[in-house]
Amino acid sequence: MDLAFDPSSSGFVADPYPAYTELRARGRVHWYEPTRQFLVPHHADVSALLRDRRLGRAYPERPVPPAWQEPFHTLNDHGMLDLEPPDHTRIRRLVSKAFTPRTVERLAPYVQGLADELVDRLVADGGGDLVAAVAEPLPVAVIAQMLGVPEEDRPALRPWSADICGMYELNPSEEAARRAVRASAEFSAYLRELIAARRATPGDDLISGLIAVDLGEQEMVSTCALLLNAGHEATVNATVNGWWALFQHPEALAALRADPALLPTAVEELLRYDTPLQLFERWVLEDIEVDGVPIPRGAEVALLFGSANRDPAVFADPDTLDLTRRDNPHISFGAGIHYCLGAPLARLELTATLSALLTRAPSLTLAATPRRKPGFVLRGLESLPVTV
Repeated sequence: MDLAFDPSSSGFVADPYPAYTELRARGRVHWYEPTRQFLVPHHADVSALLRDRRLGRAYPERPVPPAWQEPFHTLNDHGMLDLEPPDHTRIRRLVSKAFTPRTVERLAPYVQGLADELVDRLVADGGGDLVAAVAEPLPVAVIAQMLGVPEEDRPALRPWSADICGMYELNPSEEAARRAVRASAEFSAYLRELIAARRATPGDDLISGLIAVDLGEQEMVSTCALLLNAGHEATVNATVNGWWALFQHPEALAALRADPALLPTAVEELLRYDTPLQLFERWVLEDIEVDGVPIPRGAEVALLFGSANRDPAVFADPDTLDLTRRDNPHISFGAGIHYCLGAPLARLELTATLSALLTRAPSLTLAATPRRKPGFVLRGLESLPVTV
């Protein structure tokens, strides 16, 4: 069966949503030969499989990667996202205290102040690239502050993260894989040095807290890398995807400028409308069946978050950007045991950035067509030129 789903196509990457409509219409599960995965496009199935313990992120009999990729896989495989209980439960419990809604709320003045400062600088410059000027520096600074990364070291974090995340795309090229491996080795070495410094001189940061509860060295390195990567990657993409959507829907942007009370529902709708994480992979640990289609143990399923968030069975007028949408059970943060730990922080950052841009740059205007990142899984923009 020919599918419109084609992550290798620039046209599909630019706008995958028509292909998702076709996928949902043609069934609940589809075999996709190029990546040897079962695609799952419907909200109900994606939501159910995220919670199904017959699937997992780790699979002991998966193909062994080439030896030269070891730095990436050592870093990645010991992080919470790729661990299962009981290790996942143990580490998540230790880390989750830093991301409770109450703990995150205490960060609100710092986050809003930083957003205001970045937007004021953008206004003083007369505009610029919204990605580089606001969307990237804010979440990087926040998660680095929480972990205790010195300010002078922070510029290296985003390039490392971008290169590592290239490995999460479907069938990454050897060049992308080598960049990810190099970044993993450099990032790991840096984190080991930082952890050693915190052992010698503890602070009130999250790394010092992890040392105090005696995580293993590799677990600590992988946990810090995951928090730094996941702590800003999706927020950067959600910010710029959201503004690109608003620029394409000037009536919605005008309504938001006129009524800041729309901010809470607007943040949720922008997360739904153009999902920053389009696909989440899981291994099948026991034979399952979806709509009569057997999916055997050892197979991989690709849960299509972007498609699930446009499912008309769940969302009225799903292709419409509706900033007043109240019934909005999007799954942009996942579900089940791997539900995004940083969701409260991401919502705080997105709200702060939106608020600062609406109030301090009220005439923010698109200056040129943005450049979209070439990847499909992590959906975002390389740049978003604006004037103020």
